[in-house]
Amino acid sequence: MSNCELCKNPGGELIWQDAFCRVVLVDDLDYPGFCRVILNRHVKEMSDLNMAERERLMTVVFVVEQVLREIMQPEKINLASLGNMTPHVHWHVIPRFRQDKTFPNPIWGRSRRETVSLSLDADTARRLKSRLQSALG
Repeated sequence: MSNCELCKNPGGELIWQDAFCRVVLVDDLDYPGFCRVILNRHVKEMSDLNMAERERLMTVVFVVEQVLREIMQPEKINLASLGNMTPHVHWHVIPRFRQDKTFPNPIWGRSRRETVSLSLDADTARRLKSRLQSALG
């Protein structure tokens, strides 16, 4: 689709990609390690995928979750697939920390405290990218 943001742009810093989907790191100072798993072709709903495609996509989502837990050791991981603003199948994989500005609320919810810069340091970013690329092949 010509007007779909995720068809026109990577959706973040490309970490890994194959012919089916990609993993990007979102530049969000409030939520370091925030990744998206994005289907490469334009599809609006998960139920538009066949079972094998659903399983393939969720396998990538779960690998991203696992690597984020291993490298960043967050309090919790949030998984979300909304698509209201961008109706293109993609999953948000978001490490959550007690000191982030909305915890324990969703990241799109009301802030509970002042923003604390939790930025992803260069070494952690490098390890995260390397580990994801290794885990996904």
